[in-house]
Amino acid sequence: MKKNMGFLDKAIRFALALLVGVLYYTGVISGTLAIVLGLLAIVFIITSFISFCPLYLPFGINTSRKRKT
Repeated sequence: MKKNMGFLDKAIRFALALLVGVLYYTGVISGTLAIVLGLLAIVFIITSFISFCPLYLPFGINTSRKRKT
């Protein structure tokens, strides 16, 4: 897998996942919505750590910086 996520993209995904966790912990979200958002938060965390988003491939999106060699 080639990295296609930059630092800001990863930070935003991680922050959104953290926000979902806080909303669930405080009881603001519950039920089906909590399950769906929780699964999305898990996907966000995984993609943040591996710096790869499979949904970017079909659209040709790449937010990582190109290194000049």
